[in-house]
Amino acid sequence: MSSKIELLAPGGDVDAIKAAIIAGADAIYCGLDTFNARNRAANISFEELVGIIRLAHQYQCQIFLTLNIIILEREFKSLAKLLSKLANTTLDGVIVQDLGLCYILKKHFPTLDIHASTQLTTHNIGQIPFLKKLGASRVNLSREMNLKEITAITAVADAEEVLVEVFVHGSLCVAFSGLCYSTSASVGNSGNRGRCSQACREEYETTPSGNNFPLNIKDNSAFFDLPALIEAGVHSFKVEGRIKGASYVHTVIDSFRKQIDGFIETGELLEDGERLYKVFNRDFSNAFLRGDLNQSMFIENPRDNSKYHAIDQSNAISVVQIHEVEQSLSDEKEQINSTVQDKIKHLSIEKRPLSLTFSGSLGQPLTITMVTEEFAKGATKPHELVKVFKTSSALIASKTNCIDKATIEKRFKSFNNAEFTLTALNTGEIEAGVGIAFKELTALKNDVAAFLNDGVSVLPEVTLPKLIHHAKSNPGAKAKLSILICDDSDINLSNVTNADIYFKLPDAYKRGCTKYVDFFEENPQLIPWFPSVLIGKDFDVALTILEQVKPRLIVTNNTGIAHRAYELGIKWIAGPFLNTTNSYALLAMKEEFNCAGAFISNEINHQQMRNIARPENFELFYSVYHPILLMTSRQCFFQQSVGCEKPRIDNGCMLSCDKSTSITNLKGVSFAIDKQKAGYPSIYNKDQFLNMEVINDLAEHYDGFMIDLTNIGAGDKQSPEKTALITQFEQLLSGEFTDTQSIENSLNKLVPESTNVQYHNGL
Repeated sequence: MSSKIELLAPGGDVDAIKAAIIAGADAIYCGLDTFNARNRAANISFEELVGIIRLAHQYQCQIFLTLNIIILEREFKSLAKLLSKLANTTLDGVIVQDLGLCYILKKHFPTLDIHASTQLTTHNIGQIPFLKKLGASRVNLSREMNLKEITAITAVADAEEVLVEVFVHGSLCVAFSGLCYSTSASVGNSGNRGRCSQACREEYETTPSGNNFPLNIKDNSAFFDLPALIEAGVHSFKVEGRIKGASYVHTVIDSFRKQIDGFIETGELLEDGERLYKVFNRDFSNAFLRGDLNQSMFIENPRDNSKYHAIDQSNAISVVQIHEVEQSLSDEKEQINSTVQDKIKHLSIEKRPLSLTFSGSLGQPLTITMVTEEFAKGATKPHELVKVFKTSSALIASKTNCIDKATIEKRFKSFNNAEFTLTALNTGEIEAGVGIAFKELTALKNDVAAFLNDGVSVLPEVTLPKLIHHAKSNPGAKAKLSILICDDSDINLSNVTNADIYFKLPDAYKRGCTKYVDFFEENPQLIPWFPSVLIGKDFDVALTILEQVKPRLIVTNNTGIAHRAYELGIKWIAGPFLNTTNSYALLAMKEEFNCAGAFISNEINHQQMRNIARPENFELFYSVYHPILLMTSRQCFFQQSVGCEKPRIDNGCMLSCDKSTSITNLKGVSFAIDKQKAGYPSIYNKDQFLNMEVINDLAEHYDGFMIDLTNIGAGDKQSPEKTALITQFEQLLSGEFTDTQSIENSLNKLVPESTNVQYHNGL
């Protein structure tokens, strides 16, 4: 494993990337204008990417491309074309969220290095071997991790030869990344598709605790925690900020570069971090990293805090003093911007000129004299490069297959591409009336292409094999009902239904808890349902349950549990929060981990669902009734809403708190805040998800439909009578009743506040 400490910079546009290079970044992550999780950034074109890679490599800086969104079925054809082009660049890695994209990268594009995005919510040791098996060479951990948890993960990652990245600066999400559906549920603007509308930064009606921005937390900064992170075994220090400009990127990266280098040289932190306050910030916190989740993490101002910091530092009180401070800060920012622009103006990503001159006569090989430009290591200006290529066979006399300008242009015009501008294609030095086998021309072209591609042969475009839509294992079987419960008292529902009953395990457990081992052994008919987030000891206890009970079947929303189930030979189904939106994700889980089935994501619409191809002997499920989760957090939502007497979260909060409240945005829309005992604080939509249309539209495609009877997310609302819900859904699924409209009417009465807008909007 590499012992080098990497400083990884954001690059939202070309100037920001140049600023990162000149500031001393070891690597930069950037996105194209598609397939990336920062649609609000300017992003770059493929042609610009090629120039950026060349420029960065001159400065020994790597380039990673963000393809960190979930992928839809219809997009894989164009995605494969893009990946085929990327495979013929010297790109250093691709950052990925989608399991299906991991699958096709590993299977069809093995030269592209896979980095697991923070959108994969990686937070426990079991997820490292899962991602390694999918081909990931590095993982970016969830931002909620503390130093002890990071250290445990890096130890496993080191053994698996997987590198670890940690965000050390920039914006923090209050929600676990990859598990935020705040606007997907209403208008299809999914954070999992790079269209986060930042509901956490919105203003809300004043809460009982007196806050108008109850979800807004300060920016992350581990500027003074670098020694601890190095000690923890972190390889890459990642800075957030792809929607920030060049002056921001340069200031932050230059500050971190000096801090890292100074510490490595002297063993001490020499920088005071004041420059970080000169550019955009919401003030700073390292509370997640230190494991000290307290009220000071929140800030009422979601916009730039630099002005307020400067005023505070200057002890400015009067209007005149405040104005002077503001003017001084404005002048400093202008100077920063001017200095950065001056530093990057000489950096060029323009395409290199390329001229090809063909020559040859009877009995001699066909020769190409290539002239282009290249940069010497560390040089700021290119020098001319001349290279000669020859065919292995001699030219022969020919009357019908003569080498002429049209023949040459047809085969060599493709060199006018994202990397080169073909300035000349000269054929005047070829003797008239001579020819050569077309395969020789092709070989000559490949020699030139390989040389221009750093000696690597150009890879052919990959066409993905056609997917087979397999039928159900039992094609005539009707889709079966399943129910999700979390309360012991609901076990008696098995007396009124033959449905499969999933029992939702909590997010957190008391140390050494054996309650659930005994519980599942006493109730073998229950199918354990593992949650999305299982951190530290909570993951250890979840593993204990899995390993000691060894149930016949589980549902898991956590990939660490999925990997252990695969190792133990336990049949497992992928839960709905694994964000499954395409056939290749299903193939990845089936072929790599022997997954038996999967819940298809509720974020996609009916047509997007219909396009998914079922693998052979694989079951498909869909949740038709459930609370609509908007976000889940490790931070407390009650501190800023109704208030809490505790200044910080402790172990007891997680296990014993079961508060509920609501917040209302300025449009008058309310959202339920709910906290179950041993669960993470979560925010839910005011409406329940109720989708009866899917049963009519896609029942033949699915093996089962689930209804969630946990009451989680209901807040103070009266929950529908559970037996009645089960009865109505069973009647609807049976297909034996001709008057389905009356059943649907009954369900609408049982669930008066409901929506299925996601089923229509999709992604």
